[in-house]
Amino acid sequence: MRHHIQVLDDPADAAASLLVQGSGHLCITGGSTPKAAYERAASRRSDWSGVDFWFTDERCVPPDHEHSNFRMADAALLSRAAGAVVHRMKGELGHVDGALDYEREYESAREPTFDLILLGIGPDAHTCSLFPGDDAVNERDRPVVGVETPGMAPLVSRITLTLSVVNGSRQIVFLITGADKADAVARAFAGPPDVSAPASLVDGEATVLLDEAAAAGL
Repeated sequence: MRHHIQVLDDPADAAASLLVQGSGHLCITGGSTPKAAYERAASRRSDWSGVDFWFTDERCVPPDHEHSNFRMADAALLSRAAGAVVHRMKGELGHVDGALDYEREYESAREPTFDLILLGIGPDAHTCSLFPGDDAVNERDRPVVGVETPGMAPLVSRITLTLSVVNGSRQIVFLITGADKADAVARAFAGPPDVSAPASLVDGEATVLLDEAAAAGL
């Protein structure tokens, strides 16, 4: 991976600017830092015509559940993004049927290359719902798979894009904040690719937006 690491006072603001400028197929993720970026993007752009929103991963819960990535993104951005098309991962279908459903949706859209994909990283260096030691990390043939047992809380099954789709994206952006992510950031971006740190397997020219706390191990 080729990294463009940026240590910023407000990385969420930088991510918001990228979303506001975006067009085509944009793939978004869950988490508290992205939520702040989504809220700012929604306040700066009213017409999102020409944008398709996709998701990196989802917990297998109903869309109104507190753990739903869709619920967060919808409240922060999607419900305010007039003109956009939203491709929701249907977590309520379960990790097997939900993954098959999203795979069909992705294929029916002619397997789009994402113009922008926004990624996070967990303290264990997972990205999307690609956890260390899970078979999903090694999947390269299918665009979407289910994860029955995630590597960290909340311990509900997941649906996730695979690395083949992530790595094919035109613009790859990591948004990471907090001291609890510093070790994972170092593992992902300061060393060689390692299956025990799935984020290090993202292969492409990636922009990494960090605050000082998350960058402490670099």
